[in-house]
Amino acid sequence: MSTVRHIDHPLIKHSLTILRNKDTNTDIFRRHTAIVSKILIMEASRNLSLNEIPINTPLTETTGYEILESIVFVPVLRAGISMLFPARDFLPWAPVGFIGLERDEQTAIATEYYQKFPKNLADKQVIILDPMLATGGSLLDTITAVKGKGAKNVSCVCIVAAPEGIQLLQENYPDVVIYVAAIDEKLNSQKYIYPGLGDFGDRYFGTQL
Repeated sequence: MSTVRHIDHPLIKHSLTILRNKDTNTDIFRRHTAIVSKILIMEASRNLSLNEIPINTPLTETTGYEILESIVFVPVLRAGISMLFPARDFLPWAPVGFIGLERDEQTAIATEYYQKFPKNLADKQVIILDPMLATGGSLLDTITAVKGKGAKNVSCVCIVAAPEGIQLLQENYPDVVIYVAAIDEKLNSQKYIYPGLGDFGDRYFGTQL
């Protein structure tokens, strides 16, 4: 089965409550998206490789560490962009791949409209960013796409997930680790996460109808 890492942290619980609140405005929604995303990305990058390097402090010589440039972020457009900004605060040099998937509101099936990945994914840690893991279709398509480009070390970072989406990924890609801030009750009849927090992209970008 896929390894599901449910990250339980007081800051996440606080910020997630604000994200769920339907009265939270766009500015505050963005701010707390960044807080939750940074905590999750710290966990997802825990096993990044390091090089030892000699440095001089103001007092003496010592050994320091630098992260190997071995990570690629892949936000699922458009909502995944919300998590890319805080990710690049940590690792501004990291290459970024993109995949655009648009959900059909009638069928809940996503259609790909854009794809662009860096080269040489086989020796990289690929972290897919998608705040909402609902049916799992979009993440499944994204994992398939990056693995098709040679990626071997793939993980997903999500803010809220439904059990149905987690199960789909477990069944198809048991090697993929999922980092998530909350596992909600279910999908409703419209295939939205319940209780969830609504349409993440609309709330983050201020495009609610």
